[in-house]
Amino acid sequence: MALEIERRFLVQGLDWRRHICWQAQLQQAYLVASADGFTVRVRSASGDEAVAGAWLTLKARTDQRFEAEAPGLLPEGLVRQEFEYAIPEADAAALLALAPQSLCKVRYGLDLPGGEWVLDVFEGANAPLVVAEVELEQQGLEQGLALQPPAWCGRELTGRHELSNAALARRPLALWPEAERLALFEPAAS
Repeated sequence: MALEIERRFLVQGLDWRRHICWQAQLQQAYLVASADGFTVRVRSASGDEAVAGAWLTLKARTDQRFEAEAPGLLPEGLVRQEFEYAIPEADAAALLALAPQSLCKVRYGLDLPGGEWVLDVFEGANAPLVVAEVELEQQGLEQGLALQPPAWCGRELTGRHELSNAALARRPLALWPEAERLALFEPAAS
C-alpha cells in the first residue's frame, strides 16, 4: 500500500526563504473530492527541471489493516493512501480544463531535517495562505510525531479538512466569512 504520512503547518514570516532548494509553479484541480476524503487530483508543475511534470493522484483514508496496527495513536489526517502516476502534459492540460475545482500555488522545496519539506504559497482566492508540509517515512513515523517544526511554523493544520487543498479548491479563503479568515491567521494559543 502506498502511504502518505504528512504533517502540515501554517507559516508565519519569511525566515523559511533561506532554506529554499527549488521552486515550481503548480496548477492542480480535483476531478473527484468526496466528503470521506477520497480525491482524484491532476497536477501540472513548471519550474526547476527536476520537479516539472504532470501527475494524476488518487488519495484515500488508510485501510483498516493500517488502522488496526496503530489504533487511536495517530492524529486524524496524518496518514493517507496515495497513488501517483506521471501523465503526459497534454493529458494534464485537458483534465485541468475539465475539472470543476482548481487552485494555483508556488511550491518550494526546503532543506530541513526530519523528512521531505515543501512550502506552498497559495495564489488567487487562497492568498495570503502559506503552508509548510513535511512528508515522513513510514519507518520514521514515531520521529515524525515528535518532530519539532521550525519557529516560523505556527499552528498545526494536520487533519484540518477545511484547509486541505481539495477543500481550498472548492471553497477558497476569499469565500470564507471574514471572522473565520481572521481567526485562521491569529497566533495560536500557547
